[in-house]
Amino acid sequence: MNYYKCRITVVKKELYRDIANEFLKEPEKIMVCDKVEENREYVVINPYYPPEGFCPSAWADIRPYLLVAAAGGRSDSMKENNVMLAICSDPFRPVVFKIEIVE
Repeated sequence: MNYYKCRITVVKKELYRDIANEFLKEPEKIMVCDKVEENREYVVINPYYPPEGFCPSAWADIRPYLLVAAAGGRSDSMKENNVMLAICSDPFRPVVFKIEIVE
């Protein structure tokens, strides 16, 4: 099967200090995600293989969206139908990713 090339862009990194304070034994040790940088772009040719250096946990979370995009799936709810948003589901420091089909 041929896949569309996709670009993953790191849109935003968050840190939920209030949740960390409530649930972690040592909340002061948790910091914003250091695995990716905002605005960093990654190109994916095959949705079964993560880009070099990409966080494995984030990959596991966003891969279903990437598979849809790489197969040509579109999102009618987005302003640009070749764009999807996905999120790394770390409950204390989530990261939002934009997945674009590159035509």
